[in-house]
Amino acid sequence: MKLTVYYEGPYWVGVVQDEDEGRVRAGRFVFGSEPADAEVLEFISEHLASLMESMTAEVEGKRMPTRRVNPKRLQRLAAEESRSHGVGTYAEQAIKLQMEQRKQLKRVIGKAQREELKERKREIARQKAKDKHRGR
Repeated sequence: MKLTVYYEGPYWVGVVQDEDEGRVRAGRFVFGSEPADAEVLEFISEHLASLMESMTAEVEGKRMPTRRVNPKRLQRLAAEESRSHGVGTYAEQAIKLQMEQRKQLKRVIGKAQREELKERKREIARQKAKDKHRGR
């Protein structure tokens, strides 16, 4: 699992990227102003679990070789990773996929609510029409 905090527009954003057997899941958290170390630790202890639960979309990623890596190469890779800015493309894909799933769910729920409201209005109109003819 990897947490990347970077500046995006007017806000600081944290992206959690979880890789498991070639599958990548990602979640996004907006900090607002530049977070101090204490704020990042608070996010990890309080909000990370709920963010991990909401990460449902997965993207197929590259599988890393399981062979042993030279310690100097590992150190260079770690330094390169810490210098890099932004989020990996697999994480971006996972976040985008998750947003699309939420959008689809909202559409379905919204359509059902609109239909229910239409039906309720239709029923009220029928009842009013019945009430008008009742006295004759």
